[in-house]
Amino acid sequence: MSIELVSVLMAGSFVGLLLIGMPLAFAAGAVGVLFALVLYGAPGLTLVVSRVFTLLGNSVLVSVPLFVFMACLLERAGIADDIFRVVAAWASRVPGGLAVAVILTSTLMAAMVGVLGAEIVTIGIVALPAMLSRGYSKDLALGSICAGGGLATLIPPSVVFIMYGLTAGVSIGQLYMAGIVPGLMLASMYIAYIMVRATLNPALAPRALTQEATWPLSRKLGLAKHLVLPGLVVLMVLGSLYFGWATPTEAGGVGVFGAALSMIAKGRMSWDNVRRAVEETTKTTAMLYWLFFGSSALIGVYTLAGGTQMVQSMLTAFPLGPVGLLLVVQLVWIVLGCFIDWIGILLLTAPIFVPVMVKMGFDPVWLGVLFCMNMQISYISPPFGPAAFYLKGVAPPDVTIGDIFRSIWPYLGLQAVALGIVMAFPQIALWLPQTMSR
Repeated sequence: MSIELVSVLMAGSFVGLLLIGMPLAFAAGAVGVLFALVLYGAPGLTLVVSRVFTLLGNSVLVSVPLFVFMACLLERAGIADDIFRVVAAWASRVPGGLAVAVILTSTLMAAMVGVLGAEIVTIGIVALPAMLSRGYSKDLALGSICAGGGLATLIPPSVVFIMYGLTAGVSIGQLYMAGIVPGLMLASMYIAYIMVRATLNPALAPRALTQEATWPLSRKLGLAKHLVLPGLVVLMVLGSLYFGWATPTEAGGVGVFGAALSMIAKGRMSWDNVRRAVEETTKTTAMLYWLFFGSSALIGVYTLAGGTQMVQSMLTAFPLGPVGLLLVVQLVWIVLGCFIDWIGILLLTAPIFVPVMVKMGFDPVWLGVLFCMNMQISYISPPFGPAAFYLKGVAPPDVTIGDIFRSIWPYLGLQAVALGIVMAFPQIALWLPQTMSR
C-alpha cells in the first residue's frame, strides 16, 4: 500500500470518526491502532504500546497536573475576585476602566493559572455582571473577557508551552520566558484599543462616578495587600525557572505550595475545596493525557509508514522559500484551530512541521511562541472558538453565542497584528530566554 493511499485513508478515517461524534483522543488512537494492525499485523501494536510507555516515563509530564492543580487551588481561593477589585479601583477613572481592569486581571491570572478555560470562567463570573450592570456594551464586555482569557495560552505557566516543549524537544523554561514579552505586548494592545474606543464613544463604557473613584489614594494603596500573595506565587514559579533553580516539574510543585498558602491565608482551606480542586485537576489531566496518547499513537504509525518523511519532502519542495512556508504552516494551524482543539493540532502537526522549520533556520523556541499565538487566534475563532463557549456557560441568559462571537473580531485583528510583529522581530520573544541562567 503506497504512503499516499495510506495518508488519504488515515485522514478520511480520522475525519469520519470525528464527524460521528467520537472524542478526538479516541478517534486518533483508534485510527492509530487500526492502521498498525492493517499495515504490520499484531506486532504493530507493540509500537503503540511502546510510545505510550515512553511518554509515561517522561518526568516533565508531571508538571501538567501540578500547574492545573495550582490553577484550581487559586480559583478556590478567590484570588481572581481580589485582583479584579484592586485593579478596578485603580482603573476607575480610566476610559473603559472596568474593561481595562479585565485585561489586567486576566494578565495576572494568566501568570498563575495557565489554563484558558479556568481563567475565562473565573473572570466571567467576577467581571461580566459588574460591567453589564454599569451600562457597558455587550461587545466591549464580552470581547475583553474572551481576549483577556486567551492570554493564558501565551503567558507562563501555559500548559500549551509544556506540551509543545515535550513534542518538539525544546526547553520548557526557555519557552516560558519567551512568552512573557509577547504576552505583555498583546495585553498592552488590548488595553490601548479599549481606552481609544471608550474615549471615541463614551457610551460604550459609561464613566459613572463609582464608589471606588472617590476613594483616597491611601485606601487604594491599602488594597495592594491583596496582590501580595498572587505576586509571590508568580515570582516563585517564574523566578525559580528563570534563575535555573528548578525544573518545570519542580516549579509546578512550588506553585502548588504557593497556591495552598494563598488558600490558608484567605481562610479558604477546607476539605471540600481541596477535594473539588483535585477532582477538576484529575478530569483536566486525564483529558490531556488521553489526547496525548491517542495522537502519539497515530503519529507513530504514520511516521513508521513513511508519512512524516513524505509530508516533509512535500513541504521543502514547495517553491515558497522559508518565510512563505512559515506562513503556510501557520495558515494550516489557524484553519485547523477552527475545528479541533489545540492539543490535537500540536500533536498531529508539530512532529511534522517543526523539524522542517528548524532545518530552514528558524528557532524552535520562537516557533513555539508563534504556535501559541496562532492557538490564541483559534481560541476565539468561530465556529469552534472554545473561549466563547466557556464564557457562554457563565453569561446571563440574554447573552447569546452570536453576541460573543461578534464581540471578538477587533481582538482577532489585534492578535493578527501582534503575530506579524513577533514574526518580523523574533528578538521580542527570544531576548529574555537568552538572558536565562543555564
